[in-house]
Amino acid sequence: MDEIAETTAPDLDGPFRVDVVGDMTIEWDVPIVVDDGNVLRADVFRPTAPGDYPVVLTYGPYGKGKPFREYQAESYRAMLAMHPEIAEGTSGKYQVFELVDPDRWVPDGYALVRVDSRGAGRSPGVLDPLSEREIRDLYECVEWAGSRSWSNGKVGLNGISYFAMNAWQVATLRPPHLAAVVAWEGAADWYRDVTYHGGIHTTFENLWYGAIAGGAQHGLGERGGRNPITGQLVCGDQTLSPEELAANRVDMPAIDKSHPLVDDHHRARTRDLSQIRVPLLSAGNWGGLGLHLRGNTRGFELAGSDQKWLAMHDETHFSLFYADYGVDLQKRFLGHFLKAEDNGWDEQPRVHLRTRHADGRVGERVSSDWPLPETQWTRLYLSADHGLNADHGLITDHGSMTTTPAPDHASVSYSGKEGRAAFSYVVPADIELAGPVGAKLFVESSTADADLFLVLRAFAPDGTEVTYQGANDPHVPISQGWLRASHRAVDPQRSRPFLPLHPHDRVEPLKPGTIYEVDVEILPTSLMLPAGFTLALDVQAHDYVHRPAVEEAEAHANPRTSFTGSGPFLHADPTTRPDEVYAGTVTVHTGPEYASHLILPVISD
Repeated sequence: MDEIAETTAPDLDGPFRVDVVGDMTIEWDVPIVVDDGNVLRADVFRPTAPGDYPVVLTYGPYGKGKPFREYQAESYRAMLAMHPEIAEGTSGKYQVFELVDPDRWVPDGYALVRVDSRGAGRSPGVLDPLSEREIRDLYECVEWAGSRSWSNGKVGLNGISYFAMNAWQVATLRPPHLAAVVAWEGAADWYRDVTYHGGIHTTFENLWYGAIAGGAQHGLGERGGRNPITGQLVCGDQTLSPEELAANRVDMPAIDKSHPLVDDHHRARTRDLSQIRVPLLSAGNWGGLGLHLRGNTRGFELAGSDQKWLAMHDETHFSLFYADYGVDLQKRFLGHFLKAEDNGWDEQPRVHLRTRHADGRVGERVSSDWPLPETQWTRLYLSADHGLNADHGLITDHGSMTTTPAPDHASVSYSGKEGRAAFSYVVPADIELAGPVGAKLFVESSTADADLFLVLRAFAPDGTEVTYQGANDPHVPISQGWLRASHRAVDPQRSRPFLPLHPHDRVEPLKPGTIYEVDVEILPTSLMLPAGFTLALDVQAHDYVHRPAVEEAEAHANPRTSFTGSGPFLHADPTTRPDEVYAGTVTVHTGPEYASHLILPVISD
């Protein structure tokens, strides 16, 4: 269809331009004035035919004028190679990273509203992601969208990552027009999910926030690129100096680094999810170990909604969101709650899992709740028997795991800078794991603290490690968990043996030579492991590294851009892990008095 464009002057009363593209009308850069007078800018895609339509809304900092296929071309091509159906029935020109595609949604009777968040894209203001001010803005955008003449008064939130993270937050405020939320791969706890894993500072925020500041902050002018459809500058018409841009954003990495404990700063970005009442679909990724996985499973558990569902999947961070699997899931959920469609959603299982197999196949499991009620919580006890094991050509101290506590006290030590202790268990029969994993360890350190990195791994009988395509890394292990030993205190009211809850509100230094009992949260996993395969637990002093990926990275033209098992979610800032404290000798104790063990979510049909 030929486009018919009506151009108007950009002002507070209307859009920059209106395009009618067949059955879809697009209003570009519509102003939304919020309570402090700031003007946010939104693009609206809606059916051309008169009517009242449900709204799918998003609010975020990545620049609404950046088409996915142009600004993330490599990721876009990789996604289409995995799922060619994503390109069917769409021009692709309006598809933006981590948001739904108008060509696939507007024909089904939805209006889409994309808002540039304050300080990003074409919305002026101070960039302060996920702050209380931002969440208030999102609240007002929901109410604005729900009161338009073309709206049926029901607004749903549906987007990946950031757009799910702020959806958790605003849903706790209960905007009257908010009718449903899809939280697709979205962290929910600013401290535990995003900035500090088990109390250990992660450097991911430096990379993420740097990309926003350098590519999407309002005021970048020509440096931010142009919308190829409208010709507008994606990041606003002003071109500010680096100094002016810095003054217009909070220094989030520095601020978060200066708050190593849970305090009011972190609480302001982590709301009480029990206040959520609207229907909720939480869609998580087993391979999202460093950022979002915990948010989706814990968010589902904690949300106060009577109508809530959990769907767990595999693959990359966004591929299944756009594939038929994700679009069908989202449209059935939102169609039921925004359009009152009789589409079978009332028969949807409360929990649906895409279960991973050791050979790469993906199965399916449904259940009534999470963790699965049919779980048999099974302990595997560590035994530091000091055997020697050939592990990819390296001889390491090695222990075993058994279903009963080790009869004698033993211990294994490693360097707190680069060492590890490995424990393994050959499964005697086929086993399925699905759920959170807990670990209880008895440890001592030669210094006043220790950072514990726990990695759950699996190996085929020939010694080949079983890894999976993760959300961001092509070689993620079965699961990971972290704990700074001085943060070992647990909340006894909210903790469970398989899921300890650390308040992270105080530091309790270790006394060298003293043995301490610590509980470590290992993130949920899904795995079908055949008899004869090995399940292994590494207790180590550093981030997980998949050694074949390292070899591949070393041969790469730019190895610094290659991921080697933990993706961008690293703990590599030496100022937060000084050697004099964290490079001592760590010792793991096992035996009848020190019954270190794993708690596994074994599923029995």
